[in-house]
Amino acid sequence: MNRKIIEINDEKCNGCGACVTGCAEGALQIVNGKAKLVNEVFCDGLGACIGECPTGALKIIERDAPEFDEGAVEKHLGKPIPKAPPAGGCPGMQIRFGQQGATNKPAKPDVVSGQVIRSELNQWPTQLHLVPVEAPFFKNRELVVLSTCSPSASPDVNWRFIRGRAIAIACPKLDRTEGYVEKLAGILKSNGIPKVIIVRMEVPCCGGLTRIVREAAALSGRTDLVIEEATVGLNGDVLETKEM
Repeated sequence: MNRKIIEINDEKCNGCGACVTGCAEGALQIVNGKAKLVNEVFCDGLGACIGECPTGALKIIERDAPEFDEGAVEKHLGKPIPKAPPAGGCPGMQIRFGQQGATNKPAKPDVVSGQVIRSELNQWPTQLHLVPVEAPFFKNRELVVLSTCSPSASPDVNWRFIRGRAIAIACPKLDRTEGYVEKLAGILKSNGIPKVIIVRMEVPCCGGLTRIVREAAALSGRTDLVIEEATVGLNGDVLETKEM
């Protein structure tokens, strides 16, 4: 059958083993210093391991392969497969639903402005798929490359990161990311952007967003570009901000 399955670029793989621990199904192992797919039926094709790879050696492709076999995986692991959250979340991540500030009633919008909290957004479009390579809102402004989930996880994202900056929203797991590196490189090369801030979630899948930005920065030829990474926790706290 033709289905999605992992592919490993041996030239890019440095044998670090991060993908092995990132694969809940045990489909990957380090063999002779390189990551290898040990059995095609163990790979579910969801790509949770991609965000763990620091070199971009992994990608999901579609090709003829045996069907994913959950029973074979559980026999291989000697235990049930760790269950993923609904809607294609990262395998191994437990569902979290906190009660902090919980209420059964949504906030009522202001009767005049129609807003509860003022938005800091000053551009459109916002998706990396849709933004043009050259646009007035990019010119000489800092750029925030924003994971799709982070604004919903933290109400602070708007004022903390978006205020006064341009944004490009992307999801390395659910988007079709072909061409993202090249497009982002063009944006960085053409608009005098002094700084890029990656705002990602703490889940492994989001590591792919950082990889895309780093590859785009290298492809742009910019040596003066400042890159920062801010990590948002599942409870909405900004856990860490670091320069890369």
